[in-house]
Amino acid sequence: MSSMPDWKVSPSVQPKPEDYDYDLDRALSAVMGLHAIIPSDAFTAETLGTERAGNAVLINERGVVLTIGYLITEAESIWLHLNDGRVVPGHVIGYDQTTGFGLVQALAKLDLPHLPLGDSTLVEVDQKVVVGGSGGRQRSVAARVAGKQEFAGYWEYVLDEAIFTSPAHPNWGGTALIGPEGDLLGIGSLQLERARERGENEHLNMIVPIDDLKPILDDMLKFGRPDRAPRPWLGFYATEIEGKIVVVGLANRGPARDADIRTGDVVLAVAGRQVSELSTMFRKIWSLGDAGVEVPLLLYRDGRTFDVRVTSSDRNRFLKGPSVH
Repeated sequence: MSSMPDWKVSPSVQPKPEDYDYDLDRALSAVMGLHAIIPSDAFTAETLGTERAGNAVLINERGVVLTIGYLITEAESIWLHLNDGRVVPGHVIGYDQTTGFGLVQALAKLDLPHLPLGDSTLVEVDQKVVVGGSGGRQRSVAARVAGKQEFAGYWEYVLDEAIFTSPAHPNWGGTALIGPEGDLLGIGSLQLERARERGENEHLNMIVPIDDLKPILDDMLKFGRPDRAPRPWLGFYATEIEGKIVVVGLANRGPARDADIRTGDVVLAVAGRQVSELSTMFRKIWSLGDAGVEVPLLLYRDGRTFDVRVTSSDRNRFLKGPSVH
């Protein structure tokens, strides 16, 4: 495999070793590039593409690498690009739809230090951190914690307390949030914009906290997914517009499409409870039971309201499983 594209973070935001009480270069050597190839007939190929690239971080001495799950979902091949120029094959251990984490096993000896898991509950707003990318300091960002709060994603996803950092890393997927002890506090997932009272909007990275991994890590390593019943999944994409929840897309072959839910529909209530926020709607759906439960929705379309009952599913049933090497 060829090396990852040549680029650098602006020198003005690159971290400097003297600003930290740990060995910055050693910590960043645990972060690597990740390149995934996905079959063209995969369920996520249309939305996420068949070739995905980002970052990943070594979390133990056995070659287990942590990344953000959307990079490796349904991957048939994985390549890990180390900072010393080596390219190592890997295979998908598993990914968790609830947290968004994904695990990869390196298929060759890495001979690298790993990043120990820190305590993301102790992260404070304005704390100095590093958002580490593959390639060392030149591809990493000296950042601060800009916020900690709930995050709801349109793809039926909620984090109780995501971490937000600024300035944003330009290649955020799978980046390592490194704390003041040189430990791993989270994994980069998204780039978002936040309005400022004056001037241009602020660009932030949304980070999945590492403490969300700890309760499921052993299960992920053993089974490829947490040992818990899957949540009900409807297969629609929704967003908040002027205090209303609007359907903006539908997954092919998903339960919502089968129930004739359409783009532009407004979701007014779930099982009799009025909803106007994504997190409230998703949590109400999940509270009804495990995947397969029937979900009653009250919708608004073209000037009329009507009831729809959607038979939910397990999202993982639509996905190709990890390839066995």
